[in-house]
Amino acid sequence: MVTIIDASGLLLGRMASVVAKRALSGEKIAIVNAEHAVVSGSRAQVIAHYNRKRRRGSREGGPFFPRRPDHIVKRTIRGMLPYKRRRGVAAFKNVRVYVGVPAEFEGKKAETLEEAYIDRLSSPRYVTIGAVSTSLGAKY
Repeated sequence: MVTIIDASGLLLGRMASVVAKRALSGEKIAIVNAEHAVVSGSRAQVIAHYNRKRRRGSREGGPFFPRRPDHIVKRTIRGMLPYKRRRGVAAFKNVRVYVGVPAEFEGKKAETLEEAYIDRLSSPRYVTIGAVSTSLGAKY
C-alpha cells in the first residue's frame, strides 16, 4: 500500500521532514505535483540560493544539484535521511516523487499534510519549486 501525498501548496522543508520520518518507519510514499511545492522567502533570494547550490563544486567532481522539480524535492528529502547508512538507503527507496499526477494514481485519494501548508506563514512571499526549477534551466 502506497501513501499518496499531494505537494500542492505545501512548504518543501516541512513536507520533506514529515516524509523522511514516515519513510524511516517503513512507509511507502508517493509525492505527486512536486512542481507546486513552495519555498518561503522573496523570489530573488530563493532563486539566488538555489543558483549558488547549483554552481557549487566542479563539473567533474560535484557535488551535483538537480534542476528538475521532482529531483529537487527528492534531494531535499534525502538531506533529512541518514542516506549513507543501511536504514537510510532502505527508507530513501520507499519514496517516489512525480511531476504532475501519473496515470497509476489518477483518481485515487491523495493525502495532504496539515502541518506543512503555506497558510501557516505570516508572510505571503513564496516561490514554487517549478519556478525555481525553470530558473535553473530545467525543461520538464
